[in-house]
Amino acid sequence: MAETVGVVVIGRNEGERLRHCLVSLHDNIPPGSGIIYVDSGSTDGSVASAQELGAHVVELDMSVPFTAARARNEGATLLAKIAPQANLILFLDGDCRLCPGFLPAATAFLAANPGYAVVCGRRRELHPTRNAYHRLAEMEWNTPIGDAPACGGDALLRRDAFESVGGFDARLIAGEEPELCVRLRSAGHKIRRIDTDMTLHDVDMSRFSQWWRRAMRGGYAYAVGASLHGRGPTGHWKREATRTWCWVIVIPTLAVSPAWSTGGWSLLLLACYLWPLSRAFRHRRVNGATRYESWLYAVACLVAKFAELAGQLRFLIVRLMGRKERIIEYKVMG
Repeated sequence: MAETVGVVVIGRNEGERLRHCLVSLHDNIPPGSGIIYVDSGSTDGSVASAQELGAHVVELDMSVPFTAARARNEGATLLAKIAPQANLILFLDGDCRLCPGFLPAATAFLAANPGYAVVCGRRRELHPTRNAYHRLAEMEWNTPIGDAPACGGDALLRRDAFESVGGFDARLIAGEEPELCVRLRSAGHKIRRIDTDMTLHDVDMSRFSQWWRRAMRGGYAYAVGASLHGRGPTGHWKREATRTWCWVIVIPTLAVSPAWSTGGWSLLLLACYLWPLSRAFRHRRVNGATRYESWLYAVACLVAKFAELAGQLRFLIVRLMGRKERIIEYKVMG
């Protein structure tokens, strides 16, 4: 069976970023491929822009809390109706532009490797040197080539595999892609990152508060992932969630609480923080980052632990109170 691709793009107030995204699709996918745009309550004209550029638009019901997972599922449902011949789904975030060459390489890989259900490539930042936050995002996307435990929001998936595990968990406000990959791998499928540029992303951050909320969302994802699959054979994000508590609560408590009785010697425990700093620094240097970028990344990883704890606490409070969670946004919308 020939590999045929359909596309699902999701977005919320992405403005010109969405227009660039859709134009890149027209430039890089075969004519006639189904393109679905799922909008999550935009107020910036995104829906009109998508219709103008020929996309089929789904506007999510605003009475139900919206998530990226829910948006992708609804896009995939419509795609199955308007393009039933599409046996592959390219999921794309509305702040990304598709790079030439990725789809041919990814579809060729899937055609030659039936055991794989997901292929992703290298996501890059559109403006990597704009500020420290953009540099951090550029380094974050540089994950190892080869078999991978998960993909991100941009990826090419086999539709039958996606549907067989029930798609994304629409309840999740963060971490929905790795959670889907846990279920895919449990069903015997594999995920691959190929050595090809996939998308250009615009993280569009300029303030520490934005970066903090983004890191907090990561902590929330660790907590929800561990709650769903942490006790399973994959131990999904159990280690990451536990490590956050260790660095933010356990070590400072052990160092500070007995400081008076130990004459301050217990404070030497704070030197433990040098280990994750040096480890993150060496990791980035090995991967080609400059000394400045490597130290920036190392310090950011350590500071992010505190934001991640805030995200985990948010998850616990929401769970205990039985509330429906709402998405954690960090971008300046529009």
